[in-house]
Amino acid sequence: MKLTLVDGLVIFAYFALNLGIGLYYRRRATRSVSDFFVSGRKVTWWLAGTSMVATTFAADTPLAVTGLVARNGISGNWIWWSMAASGMLTVFFYARLWRRAGVLTDAEFAEIRYSGRPARFLRGFRAFYLGLPINLIIMGWVNLAIVKILMLVLGVTKIEALAIAIGIMAVTAFISTLSGLWGVLVTDLFQFVLKMGMVIVLAVFAVRSVGGMAGLIGGVRAVERGGGGSLLSFVPDLNSTWMPLITFFVYVAVNWWATWYPGAEPGGGGFVAQRIFSAKNEKHSVLATLWFNVAHYALRPWPWILVALVAVVKFQNDPAFIADPESGYIRVLLADLPVSLRGLMLAAFAAAYMSTIGTELNWGASYLVNDLYRRFIVKGRTEKHYVAISQAMTILLMVLSAVVTFFMSSIADAWKFMIAIGAGTGLVYLLRWFWWRINAWSEVSAMIAALATSLTVKYGFRLQESRPKDFALIVLITVAVTTAVWLTVTFLTKPEPKEVLLDFYRRIRPNAALWGPIAREATDVIPQKDGLFNLLDWICGVLMIYSFLFGAGKIIFGELGTGLAFLSAGAVFGAVIYFDLSRRGWETVGK
Repeated sequence: MKLTLVDGLVIFAYFALNLGIGLYYRRRATRSVSDFFVSGRKVTWWLAGTSMVATTFAADTPLAVTGLVARNGISGNWIWWSMAASGMLTVFFYARLWRRAGVLTDAEFAEIRYSGRPARFLRGFRAFYLGLPINLIIMGWVNLAIVKILMLVLGVTKIEALAIAIGIMAVTAFISTLSGLWGVLVTDLFQFVLKMGMVIVLAVFAVRSVGGMAGLIGGVRAVERGGGGSLLSFVPDLNSTWMPLITFFVYVAVNWWATWYPGAEPGGGGFVAQRIFSAKNEKHSVLATLWFNVAHYALRPWPWILVALVAVVKFQNDPAFIADPESGYIRVLLADLPVSLRGLMLAAFAAAYMSTIGTELNWGASYLVNDLYRRFIVKGRTEKHYVAISQAMTILLMVLSAVVTFFMSSIADAWKFMIAIGAGTGLVYLLRWFWWRINAWSEVSAMIAALATSLTVKYGFRLQESRPKDFALIVLITVAVTTAVWLTVTFLTKPEPKEVLLDFYRRIRPNAALWGPIAREATDVIPQKDGLFNLLDWICGVLMIYSFLFGAGKIIFGELGTGLAFLSAGAVFGAVIYFDLSRRGWETVGK
């Protein structure tokens, strides 16, 4: 695709605006490590929540969704739709607790919940594990997406595309090192508006190109013949070849609570926790995570799905699409988007790429500096020193991620690999807040068992995440083994010292139900008995998200009555949540 002068000016204006934001927030972000990594804890809910949404809308997301739909139909999206249940747990059970913790990273949490050498080891281990290998895998698949886009759009080789991607990443790293999280948050807001607008525009032109919705539905029906299930079904048919029942069961009944996945960690964590730490107070932390989950799961997916279905209809017999279905999104862009909008679309992809890379660079550096360098290597230096090291770590992560990208081939498979190696750890992350008996070795053993079991099953028994049934078996086996291991370790090792547990209980004020012996001694703390109300809000929140998601889908596919019924149900569930939080008073959520 040849770019015109207008395209070049649009792309230049986009980058200039991002650099302007970085320069504007430079002084505010570099006064301290707290300002650099959590914006001085002064962020409003709508900015923090929108930044979460923007971060999870990377350049890889529409490509990965296209691959999922091409292989498994619309119901293939349950690999991430199922995580809505986990996200809503964070909203109603954990956001307030994270904000009360007052830490800079979720790895730092280890040393307020646990004690001694095990706590120090856990903090350092998590910081290294999440800050380097896990973070580099995430950045690798995000880089891979922009590389695929550039290869198809500009007709360049992978090496050339990677070089261009490194250039864009360098600009992102420059903004991140200049302005820290403040720059990331504000550029996220601008980038989200741009990229969301452009994917909607592309969906409209793509659907028109196959004869409107009627033509799209007819074309998909033709592809389905002999496929053993409907590609258009929101929930897979029994024994569907697109989505086997056992895989769907794992998604909706196991994944969301048992598996660690970036952006949907059971109990919160990662960059979601970072945004919670940056919020003004507990109320803003709850509203930020609520807005994030509604927008992420209910408002955003359909433009991607429509383009993916158009790709299936148009390129079903194209060998290149069959070999790499994730490329279908870009093929539709090249075929159907008017030439006059292509520069703007490239800017939108750059926005999608930069919003995620900016977060990953800042988030990863926060682990490496706050939880490794400052905690264990060089102590007692000035804030300026640690900010300078944070900037250097940001650059280092950028370089290493480019190396990882070169060896990756599939975005969706990387998603599934990440889920598989994190399977089984979720339950300990959920319970560590509410059960006094969990100790540092519980977490350490869970992480080690999950990694070892998933890799053994994958390489020892030749099960592959890319095959739906194999993926389900990997998760089930890993969850079973990991849960057995960490529970056994918990009961074979001593609980944390009583004074540590009392300090944590007073600081966090979790629900008292499973803190019996500690709660009885902490007589100065009013026992929190909000579990049933939070459970009600969680159930209504999950139902609200799926009602809005399915309602929008039904309306898009022409089922107006059914769609309006779903949307009405979602509004009712939302009203219940609003009534309950208002009745209890926002003072229970912090001021």
